[in-house]
Amino acid sequence: MTRRGIFAGLGAVSLGGLVAACSPLGMLNTLGPRDRGVRRIARDLSYGDDPRQRFDLYGPDWRPGQPLRPVVVFFYGGGWDSGSRSLYGWAAQALAARGFVVALPDYRIVPNVVFPTFIEDAAAATARVAEVVGQYGGDPARLAVAGHSAGAHLAMMIALDRRYMAAVGKPDLIRAAAGLAGPYEFLPFDVPASVNAFGRAPDPTLTQPVTFVRADAPPLWLGHGTADTVVHDEDTVILNQRMQDVGGRSEAKLYPGLDHADLIATFSPLFRKKAPVLDDVSAFVHRELGS
Repeated sequence: MTRRGIFAGLGAVSLGGLVAACSPLGMLNTLGPRDRGVRRIARDLSYGDDPRQRFDLYGPDWRPGQPLRPVVVFFYGGGWDSGSRSLYGWAAQALAARGFVVALPDYRIVPNVVFPTFIEDAAAATARVAEVVGQYGGDPARLAVAGHSAGAHLAMMIALDRRYMAAVGKPDLIRAAAGLAGPYEFLPFDVPASVNAFGRAPDPTLTQPVTFVRADAPPLWLGHGTADTVVHDEDTVILNQRMQDVGGRSEAKLYPGLDHADLIATFSPLFRKKAPVLDDVSAFVHRELGS
């Protein structure tokens, strides 16, 4: 299904009515208040040899003997060709304040790599998080993945296509997956971002999360803004329906009037009143993983 203009702004999405159009989501690292009681508890943890194969952890201070928290691995967006964990600490901290230990990985990006390398990185990062998170108060037996935009694509690919987590030796690790404003069905490749990232794939259908819907997949939560013109909300509608058609567990929520950047910006205390996206994601993950 073709949607002209999809991904055209993924590498430079801005906050629209929030600030000037040239201001990126990363400005929320410095704008306004941050959630209290949690912080970055580890930085620059490695899951590979490349400088971009690193992740940070967010959560409360923790000592051995205290209860372990469920874990969320969160992937930021950026059109598969941009982005940095240094810009999204505010989003990870917001999730951590909802009761999770949150991992925020970088991953290798276009043009240095193409599909499927960034998805392989997502799987490798998730597996490594599970190996080390117990030292920081996280429970690796209760792990979910989540992401926004291109990061939602990564999260859904490693949750749905069995091959990626099997390749890192943890085929049953992911217990739930949440996607915000994700591209899940975007053939043909007709804009530079998708051409550059996926255009050399021998079988383009293997780049699409909708290809891998299955009844025994981890439960999915899918959120989208109805005013999103970067990735249209039909992607969420399609993936949700196809999961349900095969007997999988999936739920979707559309947020009236929110655009592509708005959806994740509501994680910030500055814009949380616009829509209960953070509460909805958190409630889903807690329900599926246990508090």
